[in-house]
Amino acid sequence: MDAIERVCKFISEAETYYLATVEGDQPRVRPFGTILLRDGKLYIETGKVKNVSKQIAANPKVELCAFKDGKWLRVAGELVNDDSRDVKVAMLEAMPSLKGMYSPDDGNMQMLYFKNAVATFSSFTEAPEEVRF
Repeated sequence: MDAIERVCKFISEAETYYLATVEGDQPRVRPFGTILLRDGKLYIETGKVKNVSKQIAANPKVELCAFKDGKWLRVAGELVNDDSRDVKVAMLEAMPSLKGMYSPDDGNMQMLYFKNAVATFSSFTEAPEEVRF
């Protein structure tokens, strides 16, 4: 399993992660649950009408944090917008619960993938391990 697959597996198993953005000089953090690995890219999904989308457009540098089984993962990087319909369809297939809120053609569903990402696996009992993708 390569680095990006390990990252996606950890986030998927954690089920909820917290995404940090910046609005002006104020950090903003909120829970997320969407994750997709496709064509070697790690994707998240949100709605274009949400404040988080506007914050990412103004400053694409974000960090997420997921926790499970006494270990945590932080992923820092830049998010890049991808309006490809096939990626939206893949997310909806992977996470069918989103179908009640989004569709690939609604003009609101936003797919974003990580670029220049640094992921750090940590725990209280082991040295941190850093991977890049």
